[in-house]
Amino acid sequence: MQSEQIEIQRFLKRFPPFDALPDEALTHLAMKVEIAYHVAGSDILNYGEPINDLFVVRSGAVETFRRNGELYNRLDVGGTFGQVGLRGGRVRFAVRALEDTLVYCISADLLNDYCDQHENFFNYFEVDSAALLHQSVVDQTSKNDLTTDKVKSLLMRGVVTVTKDTPISKAALIMTQENVSSLLITDPAKPIENDPEDDDGQAVGIITNRDFVNRVIAQELDLQTPISEVMSTDMVVLDENAYVYEVMLAMLRFNVHHLPILKKKKPIGVVTLADIVRYESQSSLFLVRGIFAQNSVDELASYAESVPEAFVRMVNEDANSHMIGSAMSVIGRSFKQRLLELAEDKLGKPPIPYCFLALGSMARDEQLLVTDQDNAIIFDDSYDAGLHGEYFSALTNFVCDGLNACGYTYCTGDIMATNPKWQLTLSQWKGLFSQWITHADPEALLHCSIFFDLDGVWGREQWAADLRRHIATEAKDNSKFLAALARNALSRTPPLGFFKAFVMEKDGRHNNTINLKRRGTAPLTDVIRVHALAVGSRARNSFERLDDIINTKLLPDGNAQDLRDALEYLSIVRVKHQANDVNQKLPPDNNIEPDNLSRFERRNLKEAFQVLSVAQNFLKFRYTTNKIMAGIKD
Repeated sequence: MQSEQIEIQRFLKRFPPFDALPDEALTHLAMKVEIAYHVAGSDILNYGEPINDLFVVRSGAVETFRRNGELYNRLDVGGTFGQVGLRGGRVRFAVRALEDTLVYCISADLLNDYCDQHENFFNYFEVDSAALLHQSVVDQTSKNDLTTDKVKSLLMRGVVTVTKDTPISKAALIMTQENVSSLLITDPAKPIENDPEDDDGQAVGIITNRDFVNRVIAQELDLQTPISEVMSTDMVVLDENAYVYEVMLAMLRFNVHHLPILKKKKPIGVVTLADIVRYESQSSLFLVRGIFAQNSVDELASYAESVPEAFVRMVNEDANSHMIGSAMSVIGRSFKQRLLELAEDKLGKPPIPYCFLALGSMARDEQLLVTDQDNAIIFDDSYDAGLHGEYFSALTNFVCDGLNACGYTYCTGDIMATNPKWQLTLSQWKGLFSQWITHADPEALLHCSIFFDLDGVWGREQWAADLRRHIATEAKDNSKFLAALARNALSRTPPLGFFKAFVMEKDGRHNNTINLKRRGTAPLTDVIRVHALAVGSRARNSFERLDDIINTKLLPDGNAQDLRDALEYLSIVRVKHQANDVNQKLPPDNNIEPDNLSRFERRNLKEAFQVLSVAQNFLKFRYTTNKIMAGIKD
């Protein structure tokens, strides 16, 4: 061996992880190392470019940077960089020489061989596995512009407004002159300061081209009528910092084609359906529009066969799990809404007001392909079974049978609106929730894990918000209930053995697999729900609940981000597995085979399960009856 290679061997032996290698392996490595020199201020690695080597700083120093240009780390003699990028073949942290720098370059193939052959060498790169998990999640998110672009990027012109007393004729003329398809209506007599919580920034209504046709021309209305007489007041609005995908989902959920955008509660523009279509043609958007065009259960059932294709397309376009879960939930809600429309067309106007509820993953905006139907119904307090029962029995059976025909199978636990047990008035629902919280027996805790995730999809949807408010208020200060719910959240543990080996299922066709829902995302959701109730959060979605939890400082620094990363990673593995099943024309399920994953994917999977394990252990510590409230105040 030449003197230069002897020097390389001696140098590497001084630093981890090379100091753990046998002499023979280190000698071989020294013979394969290549050397590169970089002057101060020069770029060594640029974000996104291919990478094929691990780098070791022999002399000098380097700085590493995040994708947004923020400084991530500084490394001097003996420091290694490039290992994160090697997992995906692309540079994830840009590197620049801080001073004149000499680096040793070790090929990816050689590095992988040494990781396979030497456990301690491999463990060195596994130490910061939480960071690698986070980076994997960030990489997945960054692939899709819908998750990174703000809605204000779609606003190509300023907002066009008229006051509420403007005559219809003048409003129509302004729309023509400005070449817009909608106008925002303002009320000068209503300053923002009057109601800072609920005021939408002086905009009190909206009028669209379609409104002019349906409400003015079709009704032969006097053109001097104030525009306020025909405007829509139940506007859906978003802040300028909302992401493009949030706009898309709001349009899907509320079936609107014009969505006002606000800045500090003042309107700055209107995003139209055409803007979204021009920006990014998302199949889920058109799928939802098609649902409302179907005129029978048979047509809906046939149309539902296109849902898996839309799901796979979103996966192929690198949407993250939050986007996919939200879009699939909107699709599911849309089927319910259209079925309820058809039911009312068939049965006639309902005799009393009601609200149809979605429960579970659909309510949380976390629905995927493998799902059954969990739903219930709220009646007005005037409900009389003798007078109204026949109508609502026919309605709920029509809807639940229709959902089953569309692929949303009957709930095996009979958590459906057809069950008289889950047909209650608003007052009765509040009483039932209070009873479950006060008397936290095993059956009540089981119901809490299902019914505490609820959302209104039809009728008096505000009642669902009233129930969420009631639950948040009742549960937050009940330390005994929270402690019981925390214990219940420990019933499903992550599938890791004592030495972090995977513990597999041992049942029939799912032998040697892991059920990612039952052993991963579901218990994570349970953990997050307990924390959310403890802080009084009214959010439905698990990621949004984590935002509320972070704001209260309930968890130690970094723990909430770890939960977010673990939930996103486990969810996206589920998503990709189900998409792969569809592509192979297999029935999609939640059972993955770890042997079919890459070593990098298995490592991240173990890290995500480890996050769940730590989170469950924290529940044991935090939620005892004498620690809960003190912990929240910390």
